Amino acid sequence: MNLRLPFLKHATTFARGIHPAPHKGTLDQPIKRMPFPRKLVLPLAQHIGKPALPLVGIGEEVARGQIIARAEGTLSSPIHAPADGVIEAITPMPVSRGQWSDAIVLRVYEASTQEVRCGQPQDVAAMDHAQLIAAIQEIGMVGLGGATFPSHAKLNVPADKQVHTLIANGCECEPYLTCDYKLMREWPQELIAGIRIAMRASGATRAIIGIEDNKLDALDAIRPHLPEDGSITMRAVATKYPQGAERMLIKSLLDLDLPPGSLPSQLGLVMHNVGTLALLGRLLPAGQGLIERVVTLAGPGIKKPGDYWIPFGATLRSVLEWAGDPDCIEREVILGGPMMGQAAFSLDIPVTKGTSGILVFDKRMLEPITQQSWACIHCGACVNACPMGLNPSQLGMLSAKLEFDEMSEQFHLGDCFECGCCSYVCPSHIPLVQQFRAAKAFLRERKPL
Repeated sequence: MNLRLPFLKHATTFARGIHPAPHKGTLDQPIKRMPFPRKLVLPLAQHIGKPALPLVGIGEEVARGQIIARAEGTLSSPIHAPADGVIEAITPMPVSRGQWSDAIVLRVYEASTQEVRCGQPQDVAAMDHAQLIAAIQEIGMVGLGGATFPSHAKLNVPADKQVHTLIANGCECEPYLTCDYKLMREWPQELIAGIRIAMRASGATRAIIGIEDNKLDALDAIRPHLPEDGSITMRAVATKYPQGAERMLIKSLLDLDLPPGSLPSQLGLVMHNVGTLALLGRLLPAGQGLIERVVTLAGPGIKKPGDYWIPFGATLRSVLEWAGDPDCIEREVILGGPMMGQAAFSLDIPVTKGTSGILVFDKRMLEPITQQSWACIHCGACVNACPMGLNPSQLGMLSAKLEFDEMSEQFHLGDCFECGCCSYVCPSHIPLVQQFRAAKAFLRERKPL
């Protein structure tokens, strides 16, 4: 198998990490489509940066694909209507992070078509750099891997930086999640088109698609669409968690160390999730806005497991009414993967641009693994697992004593990206990641003297 990587003499995997059970039972199913729910709740802040500003009023009719909220400044992203309907309200609604946020509530017409009714094809090749960046912002594209950083801002590399390599992150190392894998397998042409667009926008002259070695059929699906000039290549990396993390994948592919607190552009790199790139390659030439995404529905509490196109704004309640197991009464719902995802505090939370998965478990099944924690036994398992080389045990003990400054200044709390490896391997069931999040929140909110 010729992966055409002449500029790579060798590559290594990252140190430490873990191997959780994959639970990827949805791998062999094609992507399907969820029907429209009766109502869509569209938060104006579905991205990092300033919330979008509404362009519609209550009672106004909108068409599928129509822009209904514009970007507010450079670091922002517009919102498009996922379905035909009428604006019912613009009001605060619950969102995934536990707070309420302003949202547009859209009542969907019963006969709403799945056809996108707004958007004009555009010649991407004829655009200059400024036009290309503006066009990427106009379609509302953000990072679909979970970070939701506006894609146009990430690809608009600062003048004092020069990017030579684009990394397409296709690792999807979280258990249960298979949405990226499905897009690589079913949309390889769109993925390559999106990579080309991202290369033009960032100035990169070459691209590497990194895929874990348990997804080799995705490599096989992409290979026929690779350009013959070798500007876009592929590489299989070791299946290990958290292989898909930015620093870890850079280490595995290029044997480079990204310093903590640094951006990949400092190494001449830019990284995008393959799902983001595939939709960029599909939507930008069509001039269509981002109105839906592929979401993995999985777990014992899902009666119709699989990967589905789900419109933004569909609430968890509407998803579970359609795909959930009615016998699963005491549910625990996780947004994203089980390692870094968030527990949903309400079924009224909507699917947004950053929702990669909806996992549903029966709380009664979780009782054995949510048992009481005990004191640290100093076994070192968390130290051996931490991909950042931190000492989670020491950080945990300092957190218990509220020594947050020492955690940050002497034990590098800020380098932790909350992957969950330490909590996963801890035999004492200490909720280390939750402790670290609380410490970070305290340090962020504390006002300087």
